[in-house]
Amino acid sequence: MLRSLFSAISGLQAHQTKMDVVGNNIANVNTVGFKSSTTVFEDTLSQLLRNGSAPTASTAGTNPAQVGLGVKVAEIATNFSQGSTQSTGRNTDFMISGDGFFVTKAGNQQSFTRAGSFDFDASGRMITPDGNILQGWMATNGTVNTNGPIGDLKIPFGQTLPPVATTNGAVTGNLAAESSSSTPVGNPVQTQVTMYDPLGNPHQISYVFTPTGTPDQWTVSVNAGGTALATTPATVTVNFDPTAGATSGQIIPATNQTFTIDPSGAFPSWTGAVTADLSGLTQFGGGKTTAIAQSPVVGGGSAVGTLESFSLGNDGTITGVYSNGLRQTIGQLALATFANPGGLTKAGNSSFMVGDNSGAPQIGTAGTGGRGGLSAGALEMSNVDLSQEFTGLIIAQRGFQANSKVITTSDQILQDLVQMKQ
Repeated sequence: MLRSLFSAISGLQAHQTKMDVVGNNIANVNTVGFKSSTTVFEDTLSQLLRNGSAPTASTAGTNPAQVGLGVKVAEIATNFSQGSTQSTGRNTDFMISGDGFFVTKAGNQQSFTRAGSFDFDASGRMITPDGNILQGWMATNGTVNTNGPIGDLKIPFGQTLPPVATTNGAVTGNLAAESSSSTPVGNPVQTQVTMYDPLGNPHQISYVFTPTGTPDQWTVSVNAGGTALATTPATVTVNFDPTAGATSGQIIPATNQTFTIDPSGAFPSWTGAVTADLSGLTQFGGGKTTAIAQSPVVGGGSAVGTLESFSLGNDGTITGVYSNGLRQTIGQLALATFANPGGLTKAGNSSFMVGDNSGAPQIGTAGTGGRGGLSAGALEMSNVDLSQEFTGLIIAQRGFQANSKVITTSDQILQDLVQMKQ
């Protein structure tokens, strides 16, 4: 039989495979996180008709004569280039910008995906459309330990934060300096701040700043609903630096910048002192006193809070937003990278499994170790290029036609051989 007949058959099979790959790419042109594939051909064994010979002093060398025996598919390679971005506005849609895969788990089987369309199950776990559970690290008291093992990510909707009593407060603003050499007695300046008792109840606490008559000197008292609160020291006096220089308008000496308040005089159930920090106060001229407010500091206290929503950071940190205005870390997404992503095995449902040639997954946080960043409210679409795929479709079709023509021609030659007997 003619060798060309079998070579053409192998060409038909190879181009049919290329058609299958191109067809699958086009079918998944709108699949979230889909990565297109390309077909690579290589020739098969060649039949040696005549050996080559080395040149001698009297004769020239000759090249071997070989006839190829067809073509085969060498590789179907996955293209992991970045897909286009589609904004969705859903806070459970995540997109990886750069390298990396989301880690999911079903039972004891771990898989990896670029499709970041997640949702919640009845227990608040984040899941893929096919039911795999998104993996990461859950926070403990707002702290994430990324050195520990990964586990199921869960958004605890309805979770409450217990109230925290105020232990520290900072008052900032400006007390207007008088243009005269002596600040008149009277004209106190009062501001209210909110403090929380151990049960989370808010209370309006008033700071009253009264000029003493001594230039650049004020006394500070604290009361709640008209009831004076004891302070340590009992009389709080602050002095401001009137001279030009680096400390101009600031409190001097530094020991007068803080004092403690005992709220139990107005609220018997409130145990524990509150430290007040006045270091942010200044005294500059201006005709009138500017607004004074309590700065948000650690220990400022809070009421009871319920988790209402969450947001995602570029490093995969999930931050919960609570009804009392506090924000606390809930957990952090894990991303995986591989030494050879092309060695991963496609497992369906837009996911991949570890392959023999992919290497072990390197799991860590987004933005580290070569892993990409994360964006919420967006999805990575398919990276299929339709213009390229249609061109490949034409090439595959013409290649198939050409090989079928070789079969037809080979058949005609065989027919001629048979008819020679006649």
